[in-house]
Amino acid sequence: MDKAMLAIGLMSGTSLDGVDAALIETDGATIARFGPSLTTPYEEGLRAGLRAVLGGRGDVMAMARALTLAHADAVGSLLAASGTARESVRVIGFHGQTIQHRPDEGITWQIGDSALLAERTGIDVIADFRRADMAAGGQGAPLVPVFHRALAAGLERPLAVLNIGGVANVTWIGRDGALVAFDTGPGGALLDDWVRRHAGQAFDAGGALAGSGTVHDERIAAVLRHPFFERPPPKSIDRDAFGAPAEGLGAADGAATLTALTARAVAHAVRHLPEPPRRWLVAGGGRRNATLMAALGRVLQAPVEPVGSVGWNGDALEAQAFGFLAVRSLRGLPLTEPSTTGVRRAVSGGALYRASSSSPSRRT
Repeated sequence: MDKAMLAIGLMSGTSLDGVDAALIETDGATIARFGPSLTTPYEEGLRAGLRAVLGGRGDVMAMARALTLAHADAVGSLLAASGTARESVRVIGFHGQTIQHRPDEGITWQIGDSALLAERTGIDVIADFRRADMAAGGQGAPLVPVFHRALAAGLERPLAVLNIGGVANVTWIGRDGALVAFDTGPGGALLDDWVRRHAGQAFDAGGALAGSGTVHDERIAAVLRHPFFERPPPKSIDRDAFGAPAEGLGAADGAATLTALTARAVAHAVRHLPEPPRRWLVAGGGRRNATLMAALGRVLQAPVEPVGSVGWNGDALEAQAFGFLAVRSLRGLPLTEPSTTGVRRAVSGGALYRASSSSPSRRT
């Protein structure tokens, strides 16, 4: 395998909370080492502006530029905080911000100006990770399963890695390294939106609000009748596909119901796995929600632990993944497989945006 290179991965998820940036050294197949990482929260104006363009409404171009500048600032902060020379970084993996995802129609939309990011940072950028997969018949998501497999090389299998961001998705890793991956349903986006509107908080810290409420089982049952849940994987879904299942409830009951919905949707997904996992490792912001983790523990027939229990950095995992994927893209290695997105064949992907020779501290 070729020599490992240093990359920066950037991620802004459907929860719209900020930019995660992480350094990773990899050859695109194995991981040589993890570097420092950081999270830069969005200021409220940017967060509100991004929320306003979800679905493709409003001034998308202005928000794409503002988002890109925030990502460029995050790169600069990471380099400064870690003492890493710009010239030592080969590539940035830039996911952008998903504002619309309708895979059944062949539509996915991640905003961000990749050429501007390359110019501002002085580092080549790989972006547009999803398009090649969708062009070849895939769902365009999830993208991180090949990274999960590299991470889990020494762990007992079958193993499930459950990422609970705005939408929840699972990667199942078989004994032989086989992958099955798909979105399980709502993650934190509906809950965050609910708590913001009804409690004036950015999220339900620790699951305290949900823990004080009563779960309305009939609301959950109604959502689980959505045809998405019976459809076999691979499959993916937009954050807003399930409407407003807690509408009309009190603040605590709504939070409790949405939290339980996430857990039960995951339990519902187990029927689509080739073999029950021996262990569930939970990544994303959901791993910090004690009420949600307890609910998962009740409905899943295996141990449920945060990814930190095996030494993974749960705050940086998806950002690290996009650094890893950027290197895979440079090397022409597959990013997705038929069992992860439904693509017709394993495909690479991503588009390269080169930094100009006049960019800051540009290497020669």
